[in-house]
Amino acid sequence: MDHLNEKTIQSTSIYKGRIIDLQIDEVELPNGKTSKREIVKHPGAVAIIPITKEGNIILVRQFRKALEKTIIEIPAGKLDEGEAPLMCAKRELAEETGYQSSELEFLLSFYTSPGFADEIIHLYVASGLSEGTTNRDEDEFLDVMEVTLEEAEAMVGDQQIHDAKTAYAIQYLRMKEWTKNQD
Repeated sequence: MDHLNEKTIQSTSIYKGRIIDLQIDEVELPNGKTSKREIVKHPGAVAIIPITKEGNIILVRQFRKALEKTIIEIPAGKLDEGEAPLMCAKRELAEETGYQSSELEFLLSFYTSPGFADEIIHLYVASGLSEGTTNRDEDEFLDVMEVTLEEAEAMVGDQQIHDAKTAYAIQYLRMKEWTKNQD
């Protein structure tokens, strides 16, 4: 057993919502003392990096109420109960951008805020794109945009993009030189 583990003594559900659940856990610390942990439970999500045949990235602009502003992100969405991440990636890509992909490749998974949430995002790259129609949720409004990797990097640098999953995805693309290898 890891000497850093915390043992849960009691878990109390505070809120059950459509997107998240909240709980407070009382834990025994490694030194034997107790503490409380506020935890956000999330079903997980996918994020997709759509790459056009020209090597450009498809992004979306969307108002985010928690921030009270519009931000630029890669397409992403919450896993439905029992839904496989690959199926969610296909669904979210089509819903948000209207694009279909002939190739969806799983890249990696990462936690968004492990200090208080269990949300994990499964990151995919989509290529072989063909345009279709969007099928957005009735409360979802966004704009689709296409940028080069260099433009996306500049947008991170000047904080037009400051969404962590999107910045992470752009850095991943640069690291792997992904967009230059599309043909």
